[in-house]
Amino acid sequence: MSVQISPTFIPLAKADAAIGAAKAKAEEFGVPFTVSIVDAGAHLVAAARQDGAALAAVETSQVKARTAVLFGASTKDLAGAVKPGAPLYTIASATAGPLAFVAGGVPVRDERGVVIGAIGVGGGSPDQDHEVAEAALAAL
Repeated sequence: MSVQISPTFIPLAKADAAIGAAKAKAEEFGVPFTVSIVDAGAHLVAAARQDGAALAAVETSQVKARTAVLFGASTKDLAGAVKPGAPLYTIASATAGPLAFVAGGVPVRDERGVVIGAIGVGGGSPDQDHEVAEAALAAL
């Protein structure tokens, strides 16, 4: 039985290149990071944890990627939407899976603008995580 895959997805070779770009950016900060890349269904395509990266960063990088793909937006841009009175204030209690509204997750879009996956990064400050995720995105 053959499984049909959309022609628009993140191939492993490209995910590996994105992880390489993330590692290079992480070296600039001197902080070990974890990078996770997910497909449009928020399923893991590839992940890498640098030596010494916080164990929690494994989970947070995947949750940031999941959040970015589900909302089709950067988690940095979504952070304000979950504050009291904001449109997504109660979203965490309305979903079955974990979400993260802190910088470090960016969606991956195809040439038509369709979200085909996301990149999540954990290990540094939120701003550093976002910069490392953007470096990975640029490599795709």
